[in-house]
This record gives sequence, C-alpha cells and structure tokens, in this order.
Amino acid sequence: MTSNDLSNDSSAAGPPGANLPALRGHNAALVLGLLRAAGEEGVSRRELAGRTGLTPQAVSKITARLRADGLVTEAGRRASTGGKPATVLRLVPGARHAVGLHLDRDELTVVLADLAGEAVGVRRAPLVFEAGAGQVLATAEREVTALRAEAGGPPVLGAGVACPGPLDHATGVLHRVTGAPRWDAFPLRDELAERLGLPVVLDKDTNAAALGLAQGIPAGAGSFGYLHLGTGLGAGLVLDGSLYRGPRTGAGEFGHQIVRWDGPRCGCGRRGCIEALCLAAVARGDLPGAARALGVGAANLVELLDIDRVLLGGRTVLAHPDGFLTGVAEALEAQARARGRAPVPVALARGGAQAVADGAAELVLAPLFGGRRPGLGSGLSS
Repeated sequence: MTSNDLSNDSSAAGPPGANLPALRGHNAALVLGLLRAAGEEGVSRRELAGRTGLTPQAVSKITARLRADGLVTEAGRRASTGGKPATVLRLVPGARHAVGLHLDRDELTVVLADLAGEAVGVRRAPLVFEAGAGQVLATAEREVTALRAEAGGPPVLGAGVACPGPLDHATGVLHRVTGAPRWDAFPLRDELAERLGLPVVLDKDTNAAALGLAQGIPAGAGSFGYLHLGTGLGAGLVLDGSLYRGPRTGAGEFGHQIVRWDGPRCGCGRRGCIEALCLAAVARGDLPGAARALGVGAANLVELLDIDRVLLGGRTVLAHPDGFLTGVAEALEAQARARGRAPVPVALARGGAQAVADGAAELVLAPLFGGRRPGLGSGLSS
C-alpha cells in the first residue's frame, strides 16, 4: 500500500492501508459518519436505515461487520413507541487512531487522534522548515515514533501532514513555498510515508485546519473562511459544506492578494501583499494596523464569496485575540453598512494553537466517515 492510496477524494470508502474490509464501501462510510455524529448517545439500526436510505437488512450486515472489526459496540436499549426496545449502537473511538502533523516554519506539532477526532496525545518540537527536508523528516519521524510509543502502540490508520503552501494536494508535492526554496518540487508525502511506514495525506496548513473546523459547525452554517496569521498568512475555505481547494489545489493563498502597490516587499517577491502588511505591522508593534490589514482582506473575502462567517487563528492572532477580533469586526461592519446588510460574524477558531494539527489528523479520518457530517451539506474533500 503506497502513500498515494490516501490521496483520493473523500467520496472513496475509508483510507486504504487500514486493512479493514468493513470500511471499504460508501454505505459503510455513511453508517460510520452517523455513528460518529451521534457520539455517546448512539443511534439504533432503524434510525441508521431511515437516515441513510439503506434497507434494514443492509444496515444489519454493515453494522455486524463494523462490530466484528471492533469499531462499533452496543450501548444499551432505547424505549420504542411500538414493539421491542431498539438496540443502540455507538462508535468505539479508541478502536483506531490517526496521526496529525503540523509542520510550521519553526515548530512541529504532532497529535494522535481517536476516531472521534479527539487528541489523545500531543508532542511539540522545534523545527526549521526553511532548512529543507533532511532535518524536517528526521524530526517528524522521531516525534511520531515517540508519540505512538507513549500511547502504547495503538493501531494507526495513517498520517495527515499540514504545512505551508503552495503545494499539490493530489500528488503530495510542494511547490515554491514562500521563503523556503529548498522545498520546491519535493515529494513530501511519499518521503514521509516511507519514513513513517504509514499512508500519508498532505495538505496546506489552512486547508487542514478548515477541514477540522468544519466537523463541528452547526447545520445551516456551511460556508466560512478560516484566516490563519502566524509566521505567514493564509486561508482555508469551506463553501457550502465542502473544503474548497480549487482545480489545481491552489485556493486559499489569501495572504498574497495585493492591496497596496507601493507596500512592503513580500516573501513571494511582490509588494503590498496583505501578508507583508500584517507581518510588518506586527514587527513594529502596530497591532491595530495589523488587525486593520487583516480586516481589509476578510472584507474582500466576504465580498467575493458571500461566506457566512470568518474564523481567526494562528499564533499571532492567539497572542492578541481581542485586538484582532475587534479590527476584523470593524472592517466587516463597515462593509455591511456600505451594502445595507447585517455584518458577517467573526470569531476565534476552536482548537487554539492545535487547530492545524487536529485538522491534519482529520485528513485521514474524514474519508473514513464519508467525508461529511450529517446536516452539513455536501461531502468534504479529503
């Protein structure tokens, strides 16, 4: 099984490499997705049939296989309006796990997540991403090995890796990452898969975070932009419930929209990018200026895509959350007044500094559950 096996769209069955025949099928993924969404409360076979449109016989066969694989267990009985009480089934979160890695420019965060997406272990280590592959791969291998050992060697489905872009999600190859020329054309997914001995999925840090955040949003709030300001600035886009990467997986290069022709030089080589404006303002201690620049970009995003809300994250935002929330909210309110409509809400993304690593684990987990959350809308690509 090669690392390419995890690069398919989330409409595929679960992540290959899991060696679980019960997971290989769209219907099994639908059932698992409903069980995951139900949590500890669980769901009956009758409810599973009603929500999936499958026959009761099909649901019984699928759940029997899932139980045999240890992924599902009985969780008591529920009173019935007629006939015998219904047996309730629930997911067994600790039956399998996924690794999530966030390769930031100066730090590696690794999480071990259970099937519910909850982190059961975390490790962090210094990193110099710009130094190139040798040091980064060695550090990642060491920390993943240590984390799995600390957890007692649980079964792992695969590893999701999130790092700065641009990159090609489909092939797992990095492109000209801003400020890190040594990574250009490097096949990070395949190299890391060989090191870890696991199937690997690679995506941009902002996409991974957005995918993770999408798992918890309420029904009807299916479009948002996640803006991540840390050592750089990027965006993850969830449109109508689906993570949007674009046909060349290049969407979300939010930080490199030019808003001032004579602005400071950006790491991408151009002038006046929002990333350069934000980082320059932060460097000189002008946090209100950085927040205004981020707000201008957020307003542009809302104007272009008509998203439902804006979520903020990244270490720079988390170091000064109130200032950035205020600055972005003011920009969105000014835009709304000009358009005669209610402003789009802005909030801090859940997960804090761990949001990207958690989302990286979701790159592996989401396909297992059909890549969609019931009520969210169309499936999330993975």
